[in-house]
Amino acid sequence: MHKAPVEDRGTSRSQPTTVTPEVVPAKPLPGAENAGKPGYYTVKPGDTLIRIGLDNGQSWKDIARWNLLDNPNVIEVGQVLRVVSPNAVASESGVTTRPVASSTVTPVAVPAPAASATSSPASAASATIKPVVPTPVAPAAAAAEDDIAFIWPTSGSLIAGFDEAKNKGLDLGGKTGDAVLAAADGRVVYAGAGLRGYGNLLILKHNNTYLTAYAHNQTLLVKEDQSVRKGQKIAEMGSSDTDRVKLHFEIRRQGKPVDPAKYLPNR
Repeated sequence: MHKAPVEDRGTSRSQPTTVTPEVVPAKPLPGAENAGKPGYYTVKPGDTLIRIGLDNGQSWKDIARWNLLDNPNVIEVGQVLRVVSPNAVASESGVTTRPVASSTVTPVAVPAPAASATSSPASAASATIKPVVPTPVAPAAAAAEDDIAFIWPTSGSLIAGFDEAKNKGLDLGGKTGDAVLAAADGRVVYAGAGLRGYGNLLILKHNNTYLTAYAHNQTLLVKEDQSVRKGQKIAEMGSSDTDRVKLHFEIRRQGKPVDPAKYLPNR
């Protein structure tokens, strides 16, 4: 009886082909080409547009508009946002507001009287055409941006002073419902409770340099984009998102917290 031949398949068996998945390059985040440039901000974990606006001295609505954000509630870590107006110009040391362009004045040449045939060469030489140099226009004083006379936003006593690391403003005591006043003329750029740790919050923009913030209110009496006057009642004191009734008050200079006590009048 003949045995069936045995086929050696050890070397002829085809090996499985390893398929390398195609690596799809990550899509660059919006604005990545501007990372690190003056006037731009790279989004970090936990950021919100309201927080970015406060820290950069801007309205969150302006930042949303400058960056063409369809949904201002959706920003990605690593995304780079413009945080200054497109009308500002960047310098090596930071960003400055573009001055209003003034027209260039070309010096006007006034011809001297024609030298007569009897004039001497010396007198003819003295009749050289002289340009009329226009009187330079004095630039607007930059100090005007800092010329704000703030008032105390409430009459309550001081609970806690400014500490750059722990308390970015002043905490002022009072009773529920006490009046909270605008510290200077301005425009409401935020009214709501979307910033953790601040409760019912108002942010006023006074000019291109200063913002003020009023936190932990019970009731907000003004709306976003509303203009307010110094001393106007804008909120009622409360204890939202804190452990006691108080007003947390901040002054921000170009987004950086500064000690309000240095800007407020003596009591």
